[in-house]
Amino acid sequence: MTTQRSHPTRNDAPSQAQAQQQHGQARRTLLVALGLGAAAAGAWFGLRRGDAPADAALAGHADPSANPGASAPANAASAPLVAGDVLQAGFWAQQFDTPAGGSLTLAHLKGKPVLLNFWATWCPPCVKEMPELDRFQSEFASKGWQVLGLAIDGPTPVKEFLAKVPVGFGIGLAGFGGTELAQALGNAAGGLPFSLLIDAQGRVRHRKMGATDFDELAGWAREITP
Repeated sequence: MTTQRSHPTRNDAPSQAQAQQQHGQARRTLLVALGLGAAAAGAWFGLRRGDAPADAALAGHADPSANPGASAPANAASAPLVAGDVLQAGFWAQQFDTPAGGSLTLAHLKGKPVLLNFWATWCPPCVKEMPELDRFQSEFASKGWQVLGLAIDGPTPVKEFLAKVPVGFGIGLAGFGGTELAQALGNAAGGLPFSLLIDAQGRVRHRKMGATDFDELAGWAREITP
């Protein structure tokens, strides 16, 4: 009696090769996933490290004494501008060109109550409220109030706008970098217009993102200078 041995059919070989191929693909997929996860975690950590000091500076919590070895900032704009609601020396050291070609330094406003307004010619609510700001300047100048408009805009459109809508208060050309200044002063959303009411002691008494009007501004001012 002859015993027949069983042999694997030829169909088994491709099945084994396919299984090995699938295993290799799964292994590569796992390695890629792990690599991407590590990269994402590293990017997140780097962003967190980069964001922390910026947030502290914008909130006015950066303390130069915390790092005695750190050098002084290269310019006043890099120093904290506000601590709590009190404006710091870095704010008063800001200087801007004017549409007429001169320069304007905030130090000249120190010790006076100030309405500071960030605006732009391409911002419809800003344009609409300009006459309201001008009226406020006209009626409250006798009480010592000064209005300053910082244009987050280019010189040419500002000049063209003021030729059509003249105002009786100072205008500074902050350029698009003025957005960073507004954020440092509390405009976290970065929108326009943005107004601050500052008393004679250099404290920010009111902040508003969005259009204002004479009645609202007058009410704020009367709280400070009856």
